[in-house]
Amino acid sequence: MNYFRKTILLLFIITANTVFAQNSGYDKLGMQAMMKGDYKSAVSQLEKADHKTPNNASVLKMLGYSYFQCGSFENSIDTYSRLIVLKPSDYSAYYYRGKARQNVANDPKESLNNMRDSFYQASIKDFTRAIEINGEEDAQLLQNRALAYKDYAIYKSYKIKTKAEKIACIALFNNSVADFQKVLVVQPLRKDILSLIDYVKAQITSLK
Repeated sequence: MNYFRKTILLLFIITANTVFAQNSGYDKLGMQAMMKGDYKSAVSQLEKADHKTPNNASVLKMLGYSYFQCGSFENSIDTYSRLIVLKPSDYSAYYYRGKARQNVANDPKESLNNMRDSFYQASIKDFTRAIEINGEEDAQLLQNRALAYKDYAIYKSYKIKTKAEKIACIALFNNSVADFQKVLVVQPLRKDILSLIDYVKAQITSLK
């Protein structure tokens, strides 16, 4: 389990007492299922809790995360969007909505081909907003935005027909490199990031 996921689960535990005090039924069962890693059962219980007490930010946070872990990305997007209306400064909501949008964009089976472009753009905007809230010292956020830029650029590279489109594609790849380099400032000598930078630079070279 990575650090970011541990942090998210810790936040769920910290807020659990407040949640249970407000609605000590389905949400408690949902939390228990989450702690066991049974996200399918968590979704079942938390959907009931959401129906019972709509617009409960703690329930929405758990439900959005559980949908994400189940691979139900569009439901996760919808749930995190509702959470953001209630808590617009919750950077983790933007982070997971961004990841969910990126996953939809990366899987043509999950989205109409003509919608993939908008999902990539929305994903990048979510990661950008999360970084604005939490700061550029958060390597996890920077890394995910870099990956989103890379994936979007690869998608766009297959559709290049004009010089302007090539320039725009290279700019996306350059944004990816810039974010990966920021990750190295925070976490130097990460071999996986160095390899990704080499890969993206090779993609740029292939377009020139």
